[in-house]
Amino acid sequence: MKKAVIGILAHVDAGKTTLSEGLLYLSGSIRKFGRVDHQDAFLDNFSLERQRGITIFSKQAVLTLGDLEVTLLDTPGHVDFSAEMERTLQVLDYAVLVVSGTDGIQAHTLTLWRLLERYQIPVFLFINKMDLPGADAGVRMAELRRRLSEGCLAFDRMDDAFYEAAALTEESAMDEYLTDGALSEETLRGLIAGRRIFPCYFGSALRLSGVEELIAGLERWIQPAVWPASFGAKVYKISRDTQGVRLTHLKVTGGVLRVRDLLTGCRPGGSDAWEEKADQLRIYSGGKYTTVNEVPAGGVCAVTGLSQTYPGQGLGIEAESEQPALEPVLTYRVGLPQGPDAHTALGKLRQLEEEDPQLHLLWNESLGEIHLQLMGEVQLEVLQTMIQERFGFPVQFGAGSIVYKETIAAPVIGVGHYEPLRHYAEVHLLLEPAPRGSGLQFESLCSEDVLDRNWQRLVLTHLEEKAHRGVLTGSPITDMKISLLTGRAHLKHTEGGDFRQATYRAVRQGLRKAESILLEPWYQFRLEVPTEYVGRAMTDLQRLSGTVAPPETDGEMSVLTGRAPVACLRDYPTEVTAYTQGRGRLICALAGYDVCHNSDEVIASIGYDCDRDLENPCDSVFCAHGAGYVVPWNEVDGKKHLDSVLRLDRPAEGGAAPAPLRRYTYGGTLAEDKELAAIYERTYGKQEKERPRRPDARQEMQQAAVRQMQLTGPEYLLVDGYNIIFAWEELASLARTDFGAARLVLMDILANFQAFKKIELILVFDAYKVPNNPGSVEKYKGIHVVYTKEAETADAYIERVTYEIGKKHRVRVATSDGLEQMVILGHGALRISARAFKLEVEQAEGQISELIAENNRQGRDLNRLEHTARFTGTRPE
Repeated sequence: MKKAVIGILAHVDAGKTTLSEGLLYLSGSIRKFGRVDHQDAFLDNFSLERQRGITIFSKQAVLTLGDLEVTLLDTPGHVDFSAEMERTLQVLDYAVLVVSGTDGIQAHTLTLWRLLERYQIPVFLFINKMDLPGADAGVRMAELRRRLSEGCLAFDRMDDAFYEAAALTEESAMDEYLTDGALSEETLRGLIAGRRIFPCYFGSALRLSGVEELIAGLERWIQPAVWPASFGAKVYKISRDTQGVRLTHLKVTGGVLRVRDLLTGCRPGGSDAWEEKADQLRIYSGGKYTTVNEVPAGGVCAVTGLSQTYPGQGLGIEAESEQPALEPVLTYRVGLPQGPDAHTALGKLRQLEEEDPQLHLLWNESLGEIHLQLMGEVQLEVLQTMIQERFGFPVQFGAGSIVYKETIAAPVIGVGHYEPLRHYAEVHLLLEPAPRGSGLQFESLCSEDVLDRNWQRLVLTHLEEKAHRGVLTGSPITDMKISLLTGRAHLKHTEGGDFRQATYRAVRQGLRKAESILLEPWYQFRLEVPTEYVGRAMTDLQRLSGTVAPPETDGEMSVLTGRAPVACLRDYPTEVTAYTQGRGRLICALAGYDVCHNSDEVIASIGYDCDRDLENPCDSVFCAHGAGYVVPWNEVDGKKHLDSVLRLDRPAEGGAAPAPLRRYTYGGTLAEDKELAAIYERTYGKQEKERPRRPDARQEMQQAAVRQMQLTGPEYLLVDGYNIIFAWEELASLARTDFGAARLVLMDILANFQAFKKIELILVFDAYKVPNNPGSVEKYKGIHVVYTKEAETADAYIERVTYEIGKKHRVRVATSDGLEQMVILGHGALRISARAFKLEVEQAEGQISELIAENNRQGRDLNRLEHTARFTGTRPE
């Protein structure tokens, strides 16, 4: 039996779900023909979908059409849920595109057509609602051929004109037609599978008219796929069942998937490999499922037991999918009620981000706010209801704002150096502008003689794992190619986290040097207005920074098409309805990102200061005589340890185009590099008596002390836990045998110290290497114990907290890290070395012991007096 995975796609209200019901009903898969308006459609099985009459989540059903077994995937039609629809396209063999016979091709229909072309999916078309007034098959057929493809052919009558039109789509088909006067069924199947022709069927899904003809066409014209013998699978969706069990929806694209098979993969970006078993294989049909022992190639199932999968992931021989073409352009602040704290709510909302990665959930550390990205108002309302039903707390959303992006105008080289004591990494990156809509691309141009392959892979991983922020507004960067030119590691002191820091800083330093460009989302619009309002409409669109093509007249109506910024058109549909008395209509489709029409205004309103962004530093860290110090971004090029092996030639005089980039190959090996040996000797050689300071360090120390003395309120003490453990010999000795015990001893010591000193004490432990670690804060005997999140070091956390708390309170920091002390000093906090802090703690312990001894002595004296009083009858004074 042939097998195929078929998706049903359409613009909202075209009748897509009704057609799915008709296919299921006529194939015998369901006994009752459900209707959307009766809220009993088989595939719209979520309460929200039935209440709103729209499909929100993609659904699966299995049906048999003659000798064809079909896995039917019903997708959302509303533009706000386009991301859910696009994820489903990754696993389709064929698609049925539903077009309204009365409304014709809409803007979202064109978007769907472009996506089907992008994913190279063969398409059948069903023109629905042909029973309604105004539906004309000839008009619709002409529109399909004009606006979609000349290959759109009506399959209701296969005469000479039909064969001739089909033969014109491919040379070999024309040869066959000229020889035989017709085309074989095998040839037609090949033309359909190759997207040369697109079969069109007309009818009314609600009345089951034309649906049987579509079923017969699918059975007759679908060409079975040939799958490889090696196992492969593509993940297209993550969801949870009614019991909260995590489900990985995937299509097997090679071999066979069996229960208890061991699956392996990597997290996004290709890092942190995982290995998990497939506990259960479920075949869903609507809201119900059956379990099976195996799923062969071409089958779709939901798998339990997998916790690391994500949409678009390839398993086995299957490659990872490209980034989706459709993405949200509006960002919203999540307003939480009294009750759940922000971190708890964030952890719950991460489940929704797993299911819809396009939410791009973001924790704004500086504002203490949760932000997410959505497609529009309908998705916002649905999300509010989902959060209330699933997690039990209501949320409110602030006014939506535009999601901006940034790119660069010309190539630039960025250098990142990270060298605090006993760490080392240097990275040079080439940042080049790329075509609009191309996103980010990464590659290595570095020789393995210069930097080992494993370090190069690590740099590329760090480039891919993070949404790097631009320097104009802090928006994500895009439309760039970033190439690794060269880099250097230390044979003894380099760790993976060092290259993470160097890579991030290289990107930011390059952006700081480059000419950045602010991008905003643009709409492709189609405005239909009565002809008497054309002048008003064109004036409005020009005022809204749009570009407009000459109007086309269609009877009493005129049509204007063009492009305009999303920010300008957000409220214009309401305005059109008002001035045309409801006769006008504005249809918009996303046209990607382009240069922002009011960059200066947006940059000023956002007020982003890239030099104050502590989580995305532009500066580098160097080391001299055993101590780390910060070098500003504009001085890094003068202190870097490597040449970039590439020169960006200056533009020719007289306005001529710049000369092409000239690349040079590095000839030496690491062992032969005498310069590197000299740098190591300077960096890690004999210690000097006095560590060098920046020229203004003493002055900054005095100013910080004065500022701190002027502040009132509780004093805060931040302690770098691991630095203190390694700096105190007793704890370091204990840590060598039982690190957990050393950590607990330190916590007990500091709890006593905090209680005696009456201060607020924050103990910070570095957990940045722990995968998927969201960070945590807990209370232990009165002190705050912080475990940093993944990719955040303890010193980065302390820098950030010091900067915030130091504005209003006295702050001291205890650490043995020289670099951290320098940064803390610049933020206005007072520093204390590990040795001095140990003396202070020991002094406090001595005073505590004296107080305890004094209390014990007074207690003994009181007991003696009470004992005497019982014998003498006197009362102790």
